[in-house]
Amino acid sequence: MAEHNQLGQDGESAAVAYLKEKGYEILHTNWRKGYCELDIVAKTEDELVIVEVKTRSAGSMTNPEDAVTNSKIRNIISAADVYIQSFDIDLPARFDIISVIGNSPLFEIDHIEDAFYPPVNIRRR
Repeated sequence: MAEHNQLGQDGESAAVAYLKEKGYEILHTNWRKGYCELDIVAKTEDELVIVEVKTRSAGSMTNPEDAVTNSKIRNIISAADVYIQSFDIDLPARFDIISVIGNSPLFEIDHIEDAFYPPVNIRRR
């Protein structure tokens, strides 16, 4: 396995452990259906939490969360819609980013809650 792939997997495992420690219920990790993919789907008492995890090694020149582009946000929102419909979930959804920096097992984790919102399309006549 390529080193960067292993770093990404280790970062996602660290993010899952972090969320569990904070009391989140993990519903799925690396959920896929067709072209849709979600890194972590978790739940609090009253919210579905869709988490995008971005991992970078120590000394990286860019912040991991900067890799969540508008195109990536659209894909996450579309995948979340498919997930919600597939499992018939009736909870409000929140979109978070977990930024993981370092090398396993010593990671620095930054949890950005409500990192983005689904765009609202307004039709004007």
